[in-house]
This record gives sequence, C-alpha cells and structure tokens, in this order.
Amino acid sequence: MKSKKMAFISLLVALTAIGAAIKIPSNIGSVALDAFPALLAAALLGSQAGAIVGGMGHLLSALLGGMPLGPLHFVVAIEMAFLAVVFALLYRNGKKWQAGLLFVLGNTFAAPLPFLFLMGKAFYLSIVPSLFVGSVINTIIALVIIPRLSSVVELMISKKKASR
Repeated sequence: MKSKKMAFISLLVALTAIGAAIKIPSNIGSVALDAFPALLAAALLGSQAGAIVGGMGHLLSALLGGMPLGPLHFVVAIEMAFLAVVFALLYRNGKKWQAGLLFVLGNTFAAPLPFLFLMGKAFYLSIVPSLFVGSVINTIIALVIIPRLSSVVELMISKKKASR
C-alpha cells in the first residue's frame, strides 16, 4: 500500500473520532456519525480500505463512547468492515443508490441481529430506530461527499503529478 493511501486511510479513521462525537439519541448511546468515513474509503480507495476504516473506525468510536457493549464491539467492527466491502463492490460498479440502500438496511436490521440472540428482543427493538436514523444520515453524507472528493483523491494518490 502506498504511503499516500495509508495516510488517507489514517485520516479517515481519525475522522471517525469526529463523527463519534456527534451522537444520535439512543437507548444505547453508541450510535454516531462515524460510518461515513468508511463509506468514503470504500468508494474512493476500494474494499480493503473501506474494511480497515469501517472496523478500526468503529472500535475508535466505541472506545470514545465508553464501550457500552464491551467486547461485543469487536463483532460490530467486523460487521462494519463487511458492510464497507459490500458498499465498495456495489458503488465501484456504478450501483451507487443500491450500495447506499444496502448499507442502510444492513446496518439497521442485519448488523444488530447477533444482539437479538445475545441480549434479547427488547434490546434489538430499542436500537433499530436510532441505527436507522444514523445509517441514513451517514449514507447521505457519504453519497454527497464522494463525488466531490473523487477527483481530489485520485490526484492525491496517483503517481502522476498534477500539471501546473
């Protein structure tokens, strides 16, 4: 991986810390605007970068939020990495709205499914509404920013120097 690409991935992971500070009201307290950097990485840099930012970004966000789910946040980090990979595959194949819709549905309904069995129906039902709102906002932010950053990131990461 090139050093410029690694630096951009690090910047996006750090951006999750800023998103982690912007919370969506929830019974759990861990839903935040920390997913859009993973979607940016997935669309602009590919599935591997999206997975790294999604997983590491969630762990950073959870750590800053006080780890309310404890070690179960590692499960969520794996889920976020997977959702970022799926988003990248769809988005980079021209299916932008499908990528966004699948991310929202996956993050809202599929990602908390393990908690349905571990913590019960009440937990699942209490987290779904705030996950939906957070997922929609994160996805809209990403879908608005990605086209505006794509040429900048391409210039920044490419080996070619910009002509002056």
